[in-house]
Parts: sequence; structure tokens; C-alpha cells
Amino acid sequence: MKAVHFGAGNIGRGFVGLLLHDAGYEVVFADVNAELIDRLAASERYLVHEVGQGARDRTVDGYRAIDSRAEAAALVQELATADIATTAVGPTILRFIAPHLVEGLRARSADAPPLAIMACENAINATDLLRDEIASLSSPEEWPTLSARAVFANTAVDRIVPGQSAEAGLDVTVETFFEWAIERPPFGEHAPEIPGAHFVADLAPYIERKLFTVNTGHAATAYFGFLAGHERISDALADPAVASEVERVLGETSTLIVAKHDFGAEEQAAYRAKILERFRNPELPDTVERVGRQPLRKLGRHERFVGPAAELAEAGRPIDGLLSAIGAALRFDVPADPESVELAELLRTREPAAFVHEVTGIAAGHPLHDRLVETVAAAGTD
Repeated sequence: MKAVHFGAGNIGRGFVGLLLHDAGYEVVFADVNAELIDRLAASERYLVHEVGQGARDRTVDGYRAIDSRAEAAALVQELATADIATTAVGPTILRFIAPHLVEGLRARSADAPPLAIMACENAINATDLLRDEIASLSSPEEWPTLSARAVFANTAVDRIVPGQSAEAGLDVTVETFFEWAIERPPFGEHAPEIPGAHFVADLAPYIERKLFTVNTGHAATAYFGFLAGHERISDALADPAVASEVERVLGETSTLIVAKHDFGAEEQAAYRAKILERFRNPELPDTVERVGRQPLRKLGRHERFVGPAAELAEAGRPIDGLLSAIGAALRFDVPADPESVELAELLRTREPAAFVHEVTGIAAGHPLHDRLVETVAAAGTD
């Protein structure tokens, strides 16, 4: 069995690649980072250091590595004969992956089993986004043939992989906890065997629970922690004032999750407590600057703050905590992060209502709009 994984970075090596390796797949890492690919090609193995309760070291070996920019033809042949293709590159990079996949499907034998394509990204229905990018490179006449050669399944992934020490080399430090949920219906009776993953009938509840608990909580911790002068995520949550703000935010998102999905209040409370426990792990050297980077993307319409705040506002539910987190995100001033710099420029040059429309996608008349404008106006006067 063979899996082609796009993205040989820390998440690719320390999470998806590890689970595919443990499931018995020969993993072919594909990446545009030529230096990283050369290091992988020259190495027979790397270690994944799990930290936290039940910590252990895991060895990944038997993999190969390919430069997707310089060896595009070879990558097409790998995809033509692979069983699985996964990604961990970031949602905005999926459009650059699509050309390789469409060529791989064109080269695939018509009688080969369908290629299981799964985008493992921090985004809702990322595989659907990737499928649409692939379809856009085909024609209406060709697409039925190509789509029959693939199965597109959305996933929800969760594992904290912090920034790594420069001395770590290919080795990766990760938390012990992980979750990889994959929607089963696209596979029918022939889902791939990945013991570390679990297949679910309806992925939407798992995606939203993860996005609006893990991602919302992590980013809120980063932004409140940054304002409080903390460097590490674990230190930020050790600050009672920061912890209180984060718990208020997650209390609001939990209200939404319980109302929308088949998770009981006690179950969601236990999940929320587990997430906060993970963030407090002092063995994960994660920083508020790393977690908080790309604030503009995180303030998007369907992202971790505005998404739940909009739905709660529509239902007349409290959103003070989420608005406070959005205010903290607006004050995330990190010159090394291009989006932070762009955010500051937009706050300086746009009227609050224009900023809200452009960045958050919330239109005038929406129940959230006026309070967002007030939040942006307050940040712009600091």
C-alpha cells in the first residue's frame, strides 16, 4: 500500500505521515521545500517525540521523498499508483496541489481502485475545496471520468504540533493526544484501513466541535496571552485572568455546539476541559506568536471567532467573550508576521464598517455587524 502525502513539514511528519506509516503504508512525502526533501531522502528514519501523559518515541521509516516542483512528472506517476493522497499544507495552498492531482488522475489506470483523497487541514470541508480546484482544471466532459478514479472524503484533524527547535532536524515533538475523523459515506463499504483514524457517518459535528473549541480556544489563548505579555501558551493559561477570558469564550462556543449537534452539555464540558488541559501542557513549547500568526485569516467569516459569533448573534445568545477575543486579535502586533502588519494597516486606513465588511464578511444589518464595528473602532483608537 502506498500513500502520497503533500506537506513534509512538522504536521505532515509528526501526525498524518506517522499514522499512515503505522497503518502499513509506504509514505511518499511531496513538498516544494527542496532542502527538506533532500534531508528526508538522505535519511532512513526520523523520530516523533510524544510529550504528555503516556509519552513515548515513535520511529518513522521506509518512506520516500519527492520534490513536487522539480520532479512533477515523477510525482504524477506516484499518484497514478497510490492508494491514498493526503495533504497538510494549509487551506490556501490546496490550489497549488490540484494540478498534480488532476494529472495523477489522468495517468491512473481506469481499472485501478479509486484514489482516496483527503485534505487534512484546519478548515471546514477542505477536501471539497480541493476537489473543486481539481474539477476546475478539467472540462465538463472529462470530469466524470476523472472523478470516478477518486474518492473525496473530508476530514477533521487535531493534534498540537508546536514550533520545533532548530536542532531537532527531522525529528518532531508532538502531544500524545490526536484525533483524525474521516467521513465514511464517500467510501461506501471500502474505507481504507487506518487504525489511528476513525470513520464517522456525519463529519460536520466533529469539524465544528474541533474548530470552535480547539482552534477558537488556542487562538484566544494566544491573543489574550499576547496582550498580557506571555510568551508561551502554557504560561498564558497559567494566568488566571487569561484563563478566565478563554473559558468565557469556550463557554459561548459550547452553547452553540450543544444546540446544533448531538453532543450533550456534559460531554461538551468534558471535551472543553480536555482541550484546556492540553493547552496547559508545559512540555509543549508553543508560543503565543506562533499560534496567533495570520490573524486576518482567523478573523474570516467562517473561521473560529466570527463564525460562531455570527450564529450566536442570530440566535440572540451571548457573544461578549467572542467579541473580546476578536478585540484581542485586532491588537496582535507582531512585525514578523505579514498578516499582523497588514491587519494594522487596514485598521489605520479603513473605516470600521469597511474593515468589518472586508475582513469578516459580515454585512450591515446582520445581528453581529454593529457590535463588530464597535469592537474594530475601539481597537483602531488604541
